[in-house]
Amino acid sequence: MTDSESRSGGDAAIHRPGEQRHDVTQTFGHDSDLSFVPFGVELTDVEQSAIAALPSGSALLLVRSGALAGARYLLDTDVTTIGRHPEADIFFDDVTVSRRHAEVTRNGSTFEIIDQRSLNGTYVNGERVDRSALVDGTELRVGKFRLNFFASPVDRVAATD
Repeated sequence: MTDSESRSGGDAAIHRPGEQRHDVTQTFGHDSDLSFVPFGVELTDVEQSAIAALPSGSALLLVRSGALAGARYLLDTDVTTIGRHPEADIFFDDVTVSRRHAEVTRNGSTFEIIDQRSLNGTYVNGERVDRSALVDGTELRVGKFRLNFFASPVDRVAATD
């Protein structure tokens, strides 16, 4: 890049000899009465229907990777446990998951995840957290499992009124 290109207002792209170039395309979800698709999250019609049908005060976790990819977990209690312990509400039988890995708590129509001092940590949108609020499309990582969180659209509409 020449000095004059650097002053041109950013129209010139930096490309060094020998580097591979990548074009980036952003895809956004389509509009619908009840569907809200956060950036970067692709939902099947079945998943969109399941989210649209959620009653007030509930949410859904969609498993994106791991042995249970495609599974859906309803969050409709004040505390939902996640772990490798057979009595966990969401049971992930994998050594990357601690026996008592995390809890999802509900307060009214808001949810948060709380790490339970797990060995491998709990991640929200790629960052290790002890505790974090959950919003639509939030990506969780528990061990090698990746999940997306979605709240009831009834509560989303009520929050914007």
